[in-house]
This record gives sequence, structure tokens and C-alpha cells, in this order.
Amino acid sequence: MANMLRRWRGQNQRECEPVDHDKMIKDLRTAIGPLSGRAKKFCTDACLRRYLEARNWNLEKAKKMLEETLEWRSNYKPEEIRWDEVAHEGETGKVSRANFVDRSGRPVLVMRPGKQNTKTGDGNVRHLVYLIENAILNLPKGQEQMTWLIDFTGFSMNASNIQVKTSRDIVNVLQNHYPERLAIIVLYNPPKIFQPFFKVLSYFIDPKTYLKIKFVCPSDKASIEVMKSYFDTQNLPSEFGGNANFNLKYDHEEFSKLMAEDDIKTARFWDSESEQVDETNANANCVKPLKTL
Repeated sequence: MANMLRRWRGQNQRECEPVDHDKMIKDLRTAIGPLSGRAKKFCTDACLRRYLEARNWNLEKAKKMLEETLEWRSNYKPEEIRWDEVAHEGETGKVSRANFVDRSGRPVLVMRPGKQNTKTGDGNVRHLVYLIENAILNLPKGQEQMTWLIDFTGFSMNASNIQVKTSRDIVNVLQNHYPERLAIIVLYNPPKIFQPFFKVLSYFIDPKTYLKIKFVCPSDKASIEVMKSYFDTQNLPSEFGGNANFNLKYDHEEFSKLMAEDDIKTARFWDSESEQVDETNANANCVKPLKTL
């Protein structure tokens, strides 16, 4: 992985010469050709910028990546997934949207592999895609990225039903179809038994995504300082080293009500007559996330 990162940095330096970003966005729009319906709504200027950034402003690479995403969205239809289709995957709270943000104001998705409750790889991926789409829908005005906080408390390889293939599929969906949506991934309290699993998984992780991964061990002071650099401990639940006098408690019934409300908003957004929406104004009426107690 170290050699891969060195090669990527060298390539990145060669490709990241000064460019006219606005012109590149227009060029990419011209390159992908006429769009209609949901594809046109999806391809905002901010969206095109993310694909260009993900490919270091290389027009041909960004075009290929975006075309693959448009094909994936046309077939997979992530915007049509509804909570009642995936609710059984979320009964244990293995993935939920927190009510705290990181220091940059980015929303946080909390994942708990130790609460894995199903064996279906496709179901796990579909559940996560639903929540990514939901998080994007609820991004604050002017914010394009989110943070993932993966809590390994209670995790064991024997108890977890997540296989390498499923994890690889999740990584591929994230980095290929949601570029520049992820700011950081915090792996909190990972056990030693996770290390060989991650070593295998790292071969499928794009170097740019790999650099966003941060390991945090509660028993290590230097590691805790890393956590503090990304989160205000005053607003962070105590189970993550925060000073707040509360813990995250997942209430499936309450979360389901929030998701049902969001499903209505999702349908209105994608089925509205306007073919393209400014992302900075699309999320003005955000539904409140899961409460902490």
C-alpha cells in the first residue's frame, strides 16, 4: 500500500497543474452530452466538480467515472430505495445518523459492525446506500461531505457476518459512485483481529480514500488527540471519549419515523418538475437526526 501511495502522489503532482476549474466543469458537461430527467438533476455543477476532483481534474478520467455512475444509478436506482425495504437491516442500529457533527460541521454516520444482524451482502450494501443517499439529502446548506465514525466496540470476526466481498462492494460503491462525499473515516477502537481483515481490504481502497482513514484507539493518548482534532469533545458522546454526559442510544421505532418522513422528501426532490436543483439550496428543510440520550 505504501508503494501505491507513492505512485499516486507522483501522479497527483503531475496531473494537478493549475487549471481553470469553471472551464473544466463546462467541458465535462459538454463531454457527457445531453441529459434528461434524474440524470440531469443529478449532474449539477457541484457534482461535476466532485468527479473532476476525484480524478485530479483529468477530463477523460472524470468523464469515464461519471458515465459509470450514471449507468449504475440508472440500473440500481438508489433514489428509489425506501426505508421499509431496508428497515430490517437497521433494527440493531448498525448504521445510523448521529445528531452531532464534526469540527467542520459535517454530519456523521455512525456504524457499529458489532451489531451486524444479517448475512445478506446485497442487503447490507442496499441499506448503506439508502443511508448515504439520505445523509446527502440532509446535508446542511453549503456542505457536500460527511464523516463516517465506525465503532468496533463488541466486534468479533466470528460474530460479524460482513465478508470481504461485501466490504469490497461497499468500498467500490462509495469511492466510485459517491466521490468526494466522504471527508474522513474514523475507525474507533478496532481490535487486533481486524488488522488482517483490513490489510486484505486495503488492496481495494483507492489511495485518495485510504488517506482519509484514521485509526483511533481509546487507550492511546496520541490517538485520542487525533479524535479531538476532528470532533469537539464537548458535543461528543462519552462512548467516543467525549465530555458530554450522554450516550448514543438507537431507537429503531423513532429512527423509522424520521426515515419515513425523509422518504416523502426524497420522492418530492427526485420527482419534482425542476430538472436540476442547486445542491446548496436543496436541503433547506433538513429533518432532525437521531437523538442522543
